[in-house]
Amino acid sequence: MEDIALDTGTTAWLLTSAALVLVMIPGLALFYGGMDRAKGVLNMTMMVMGALGVIGILWVLFGYNAVYGDPILGNLVANPTTYGVGLEDLMVEDPEAELPAMVDVGFQLMFAAITAGLIAGAIADRAKFGAWLVFAGVWTMLSYFPVAHWVWGGGWIQEGNALTGNVGAIDLAGGTAVHINAGAAALALALVLGKRLGWPKTPMKPHNLTLVMLGAGLLWFGWFGFNAGSAYAADNAAGVVFTNTAVATCAGMLGWLLTERIRDGHATSLGAASGIVAGLVAITPACGAVTPVGAIIIGAVAGVLCALAVGLKYKLGYDDSLDVVGVHLVGGLVGTIMIGFLATEVAPAGVNGLFFGGGAGQLWAQTVSAGAVMLYSFIVALVIGLIIKSTMGFRISEDDEIAGIDKTTHAETAYELGESGGGGAFAGIGQAGLKNKEGASA
Repeated sequence: MEDIALDTGTTAWLLTSAALVLVMIPGLALFYGGMDRAKGVLNMTMMVMGALGVIGILWVLFGYNAVYGDPILGNLVANPTTYGVGLEDLMVEDPEAELPAMVDVGFQLMFAAITAGLIAGAIADRAKFGAWLVFAGVWTMLSYFPVAHWVWGGGWIQEGNALTGNVGAIDLAGGTAVHINAGAAALALALVLGKRLGWPKTPMKPHNLTLVMLGAGLLWFGWFGFNAGSAYAADNAAGVVFTNTAVATCAGMLGWLLTERIRDGHATSLGAASGIVAGLVAITPACGAVTPVGAIIIGAVAGVLCALAVGLKYKLGYDDSLDVVGVHLVGGLVGTIMIGFLATEVAPAGVNGLFFGGGAGQLWAQTVSAGAVMLYSFIVALVIGLIIKSTMGFRISEDDEIAGIDKTTHAETAYELGESGGGGAFAGIGQAGLKNKEGASA
């Protein structure tokens, strides 16, 4: 009997990981939605989930081919009639493959979808929903697909080039391709759309911190698929990545809370949730390159620096509504660059950073890749945003923004209170009380 090449354990783990990453998307919607004001929570969740709908289709038509074949622009120019060839060939089982190709297609789809969703938090309460969907699709085509190719598809970040001394940068699960990419685009869009009405003088506090914490918990849960699934095996490497993800996140939360306590005198639930995400973001590129102690250091540094970075918007005057820049851009930079210091050859990546005798080569490669992705994504997002603004318009009217984007864009509200709410045992008491009040006032 012939040996079967298929590794069913790894196949099962990748399918499970894909489902875990999908859980992150509604988790992100709840996290952002709770941070938003009550009159914009539905729109925020719709922006995140809407991006999933658009990009899921684009991934099958164009994305997988672009990331793991030719870069999107090069492929369009070289062979415009066949670009976006369907995945029919991958549907036929390869008897020599350990992992079915379609499993990877589904796994990577989730990465593409959540990356665009991350950007939405920077432009809460003021973007036209249709314009946002157009932006999410075009930006994904022109920024996420090419950058993911550079990082994971055999491009210059993965393989290195003359500028990096032919040293490839390490990014296991998306410090550059996901978080720096999305964070830089978020900054560009915040500048294109401008400030929310009344910001920063009018307080715009999170309307539901319970949702924020629930969302952070779902993100943490799903992130084990995001990172450990990226080991592409159910083996020791996945175990190292899993553990590093857990402890870095713990350290990120504690680092943020300590910073809040020293700076403000209070350790808040919003800070805890934000610190969780900061730790997750920072360890994403590094989780296969460092020891658990190194992961703790990365998480703690990210917790502190991201907590400080979210205040930059008040000093520099850009309205990054839900701190995408402060958490994802800064956290992605921290994790990506610190690989150059803390990587060790005993970790699955097998590379030594500066602190382990590896010299400055890896640090330089990490820095160059981070800077290049940040600049590229910012420019692409800025150009797309300006084109949409000058054509179909990107921002809702002032009247609609004052009334609330949930009502004016989606004809819904997140919370139906008073007479328009549900019935139940207390409904009659409420009506009686209202009549008594009216009678007394008369």
